[in-house]
Amino acid sequence: MAIAAGADALGLVGPMPSGPGPIPVAGAAAIAASIPPPVTPVFLSAATELSALEEQLADVRPAAVQLVAPCTPSLRAALKRRFPGLRVIQVVHVVDSDSLAEAEAACRGSDALLLDSGRPAGDPPRLGGTGLTHDWRIARRIRERVALPLFLAGGLRAQNVAAAIAAVRPFAVDVCTGVRGDGGLDKRRLCAFLAAVGAAASA
Repeated sequence: MAIAAGADALGLVGPMPSGPGPIPVAGAAAIAASIPPPVTPVFLSAATELSALEEQLADVRPAAVQLVAPCTPSLRAALKRRFPGLRVIQVVHVVDSDSLAEAEAACRGSDALLLDSGRPAGDPPRLGGTGLTHDWRIARRIRERVALPLFLAGGLRAQNVAAAIAAVRPFAVDVCTGVRGDGGLDKRRLCAFLAAVGAAASA
C-alpha cells in the first residue's frame, strides 16, 4: 500500500518500549527482502548495545537503520564497519534548545539525522510514534547548523505537513501515527499525506 501510494522509504519498526507498529525482527526481514528498488527499507531499532544491533541487522539486512535512542559515535562507526553500505540515521528527540547541541554531536558517525518528538527519559521511554509535534523553530535552527540530510518527524499529518516543510525545509519527512487508523495503516490518510507532501515540495 505504501509503495503504491508513492513512499520513498518504508520504516520497519523493531521491538520498542512503547509506540505503535512494532513487528517481530523476522517479519521485518521478510518485508525488507521483498521491497523493490528504489524504495529504501529502513529498520527502526531501540537497541543501544552493539551486539543487539548486530544481531538485528544481520537478520533484517536493511539499506538503512534508524537508531531511535541516543547512541554513541563509536557505536555508529562500528555498525558501518560491520555492515558496509549501511546508512545510519540517528534520531534526535527535540525537547528544548539543548537539542541543538545534541544534534550537532549526533552527526558524528551518522549519515542523516531525524528529528522526532519522543521523550527518551520517560518511564517507559517514548522513542517515537507519539503523534506529537515539537518546536519547528528549533528544528529549523538544527537544520541550519548541521551538514547532514535532515528528516523531520513528530506529529505530522496531511493537515500540517506543508506547514512543517515550509518552516523547517527538511530533506524528507517521516510519518507514523498520522497515516494510521484503528486497524493499522490507513489508505485514505496515507494518500492524503503523500499528496500534501508532493504539493508542498513542488510549491
